[in-house]
Amino acid sequence: MTADDRIRPDGGIDALDPPPTDILDEETLEPKALAQNAPKLEIVMQLLNQPALARVYVYVCYWGPVSPPEIMDALELSKSTTYEYVDQLVDVGLVDRDESTRPQQLTAEPLIIVEQYAPIVITPTVLHALALQEVDDDIDYFLDRYGTGKLIAALRGAGLHFAGKTTQRMVATDIDVRETEAMMIIYALQPALAVGREHDPFFEYLFPDVADQMELPDLDGADGAPAKSEPHE
Repeated sequence: MTADDRIRPDGGIDALDPPPTDILDEETLEPKALAQNAPKLEIVMQLLNQPALARVYVYVCYWGPVSPPEIMDALELSKSTTYEYVDQLVDVGLVDRDESTRPQQLTAEPLIIVEQYAPIVITPTVLHALALQEVDDDIDYFLDRYGTGKLIAALRGAGLHFAGKTTQRMVATDIDVRETEAMMIIYALQPALAVGREHDPFFEYLFPDVADQMELPDLDGADGAPAKSEPHE
């Protein structure tokens, strides 16, 4: 099974056959092994459920090292909200804080979850797409109407569209939305694709077949992209 076989345009929203039982052995089902993986899943669930928090994580991940004042300026957040989100991300281990300098510097490693039998892929690009609901009414509408799973499906469909592999009507059919909604979400997701291709080291997990074929705007021209702010002295 290739990577392309595992990642479908519908994002895994249809029911699939269960995985073969031969991948579930005594070692993989050990409580210790399951417990070791639990924190990463819980962290991802936090980000999926808190788009504003995901937006801060993605900014630090893409542009770090950055300071809290830079985050405040770039994402137009209050000081108290910025430090609240930073503290949350530090506490769960997603962001590293260097307090040896003033202002403190923040960095974050990109995370990835790939479930080959769902199939669902979570990378910084996906989290960015989700976080854009904080600043984009079209994405907010789409998520409210269809949910996170179908947004991931739409992200994949948008990538295929910008690579010239599919039409807006085909994306609409694939993910079962109206054609006008497909057109809306495809263009709303363009900033996540443009920035992700440049900064997400796991971008090819989402687009193993078309990552280099997409016609996307320059980062400076990607409306809604998390542009890097100027450092504060």
